[in-house]
Amino acid sequence: MRILSSRKVGIILGARQVGKTTLVEHVLAGQNALFLNFDIEIDKRRFLAAATLSPPEAFKNLANPDVLVLDEAQRLPEAARVVKGWHDAHTPLKILLLGSSSLNLLDQTAESLTGRNEKLFLPPLLFEEALRIREWHSDLPPAELLKHFAKPIRVCLLESMAFGGYPEVVTTDDRPALLRNLSSDYLWKDILQTGLVKTPDLIKRLLMLLAQQAGSEVSVHELATQLGMAHATCERYLELLEQTFVIFCLPAFSTNPRKEISKSRKIFFWDTGIRNALLNAFSTSEFRPDIGPLWENWVIAEVAKRNLIEGHPADLYFWRSRAQSEVDLVVKRGDGLRAFEIKWRPGRSATRAFHNMYGVEVKTLDAANPFAIRSILS
Repeated sequence: MRILSSRKVGIILGARQVGKTTLVEHVLAGQNALFLNFDIEIDKRRFLAAATLSPPEAFKNLANPDVLVLDEAQRLPEAARVVKGWHDAHTPLKILLLGSSSLNLLDQTAESLTGRNEKLFLPPLLFEEALRIREWHSDLPPAELLKHFAKPIRVCLLESMAFGGYPEVVTTDDRPALLRNLSSDYLWKDILQTGLVKTPDLIKRLLMLLAQQAGSEVSVHELATQLGMAHATCERYLELLEQTFVIFCLPAFSTNPRKEISKSRKIFFWDTGIRNALLNAFSTSEFRPDIGPLWENWVIAEVAKRNLIEGHPADLYFWRSRAQSEVDLVVKRGDGLRAFEIKWRPGRSATRAFHNMYGVEVKTLDAANPFAIRSILS
């Protein structure tokens, strides 16, 4: 992990159960590392006691670790200020903050640790990562894997679309039960604990609507009306769900608002298993009625996860003209543009409008080759 070799404070963010702690424990195995979890009161008190001491005395009080890992760091707002003081004392201690929510953690560290931190965002597993646990998997190039293992890869693809990529879900036998537990209230526990949501049932109802409309343009006004809440409240709830890594938005790409939609957005789930758990729809059949929008959410989430891991080298959009021509995914990297239609079954792009306007060929991403996604950001 590059973040460990930096002198800066490391911040690792991602949804609950995505594997942040497991990853860090694996990387630090055999090293002199101390883990404190701020979900555990005794760990929190131990940190606060050390914070009252000078840095050398504080580290001695903590048994002089080489690496200090503060898990669920968003639970203790003053942690960022303490860490800043320790960092500025030029001590050799490496500090990592792990957070299952960016609700407070990034706000706290933005001011306290400006120029002193390096961030790593950890999403659910990529499809190719999940494949590695299969007995038949090898280090063959993707084209060779597809040539020799087309049928099992197809099965794995449908399972990935149905159950998503949370590490424990990938490895467990009872995936629906685990996903139902995650999607009940565990993933948005951070939202509920802020006190910003007075009626938790509204979050669940909002998520149900989003799950039904995943991949469609979302009208906050319509969502608020359906839920009987104020527009500003609905907007805030959507922001909270983004900050806890449950959903993400794709804005509209536009350089000519007279001819193109410019202010709309689409909402997707970082993990299609969570989306399906909300709908109780775990079918792995390629004939399920929502296969098209499910495939679109899965593809765009895979691209978004890669973009997150690689440090956001690209900006992701969708595109629609006022004449209703549409492109599912537009990737802008520097001055370069790439455009894609996402279809479950092979077929030619149905629109020429984007090509006519931008001179960019619209390519098709279909389920025949799920590995094609890996080259989209290149």
